[in-house]
Amino acid sequence: MSFPAALLQAANLVQTRLDRALADLRPEPVIHAMRYAVSGGKRLRGFLVLESAAVFGIPASTAISAAAAVEALHAYSLVHDDLPCMDDDDLRRGQPTVHVKWDEATAVLAGDALQTLAFELLTDPALGAAQIRLDLVLGLAKASGAEGMVLGQALDIAAETAPSPLTLDQITDLQAGKTGALIRWSAEAGAVIAGQDPTPLRNYATALGLAFQIADDILDVTGDAEKAGKRLQKDAQAGKATFVSLLGLDAARHRAKSLVDEAESHLAPYGARAQSLIDAARFVIARES
Repeated sequence: MSFPAALLQAANLVQTRLDRALADLRPEPVIHAMRYAVSGGKRLRGFLVLESAAVFGIPASTAISAAAAVEALHAYSLVHDDLPCMDDDDLRRGQPTVHVKWDEATAVLAGDALQTLAFELLTDPALGAAQIRLDLVLGLAKASGAEGMVLGQALDIAAETAPSPLTLDQITDLQAGKTGALIRWSAEAGAVIAGQDPTPLRNYATALGLAFQIADDILDVTGDAEKAGKRLQKDAQAGKATFVSLLGLDAARHRAKSLVDEAESHLAPYGARAQSLIDAARFVIARES
C-alpha cells in the first residue's frame, strides 16, 4: 500500500472511532462543534499510533482508541489555538474556525470537551491491562500539559511580546513542547501498548517532531494558502523568529532533511516492520499542508 493510501486508511479508522464516541451525545451546538473540529486533517498523530503498534504486531483494532484519543486532543488544541485571545485565526483545514462558525464560548467548551474525550478514550479495555491504560493516560497528560504542549504554547505567546526574537535553541525548546510532545507520545504509544521499550521510537519521534515544525515554518513562507487550508506568513507579519528566519530557507530545508535521516536511523532495530514510519518521516518534509 502506498503511503498516501495508508495515511487515508488510518484517517478513516480514526474518524470512525471518533464518530462512534460522539454518536450518542445530545444534539447541542457544542456537540456539533466537537464533530466539526475532529473532521478532516491528515491524522498524522493517529497514524503514528497505529503504525508504531503495528511494529510490535498490535492490530489497529486494539490501538484505535489511542489513535482517536490523540487526534481528539490535537483537535482541542487547534480549536483553542485559533481563538482571538491566542492566534486569532479564521481558517482551519480550509474551513471557518470553530469560534467563527459558532462563537467563542462554544469553541472554548468544545475544546474542553474534546480534551476530556481524549482521556475517556484511553480507558478503553481493548488497549490492554489497567496499567497499560494508566501509562497511556499519564503519558498523554504530560505531553499535553504544562510539561509539553501547553508549555510550548505559553512560550510561543510570550515570544510575541519579548524584547528580542528567540534564539535557535529557544525556538527548538518551544517547539519540542508545542508540536513535538504529542508526536512523541503518538510514536511511543505502540510500544506502551505492547509493553516494549519505547526508546527507539521516542528518539525517532523527537527528530520527526522538529522536522515537522521546520517544514511548517518553510510552508509558512513558500506554501500555497489554499492547499494549506489556513492563513500563511503570519509569523513574518508578527515579527516572530522562526527556523527559516534564523537559518535561512536553504539551511532550514537541509536541517529538516537531516532530521528525517536521523529519525529513520532510530528505526533500524525494527527493520522492514518500520517502513511505514520511515514513509511518514519523509512525508513530513514533502507535504503541502
